[in-house]
Amino acid sequence: MIDIFTTGGTIDKIYFDALSEYQIGEPTVGHILHQAGVTEGFGIHSLMSKDSLEITEDDRKAIAKAVDDSQASRILIIHGTDTMAKTAEVVKPIAANRGQTVVFTGAMEPARMHTSDAVFNVACAWGALQVVSSGVYIVMNGTVFEAGSVKKNRAAGRFESTGNN
Repeated sequence: MIDIFTTGGTIDKIYFDALSEYQIGEPTVGHILHQAGVTEGFGIHSLMSKDSLEITEDDRKAIAKAVDDSQASRILIIHGTDTMAKTAEVVKPIAANRGQTVVFTGAMEPARMHTSDAVFNVACAWGALQVVSSGVYIVMNGTVFEAGSVKKNRAAGRFESTGNN
């Protein structure tokens, strides 16, 4: 069984007008997996519905606690991209202590948009989760990064290695 923890982020955003007025909607990861034919072997748990810029240190501790409390050896975390790397580093020692494999992913555009990278990122993360060794990873743009060695390049619209590993 794979635990999926959702925290909100762009992947679940619903925009209402041209001024970027939005709210975080229901988690879309279940719908994405079902469309791909993945219908069992996972449980979805919504931890919060926040833009990642609004995630606090207490929220990060709550995410780490959810990982620590999970009986699953493999965990997928849906997270906003702006602070995903920071949260992954908070989770890293917990997962290492428990021998878990944790993969973070998200999207640069909401899953509800036709041009979104959400489906690709979730699919890559789902595949990576099943083959990488224990540890904490960020999967974005078709690349698997180890936590602590990745950053978001906002100008380029992608994640890049920092060369720290």
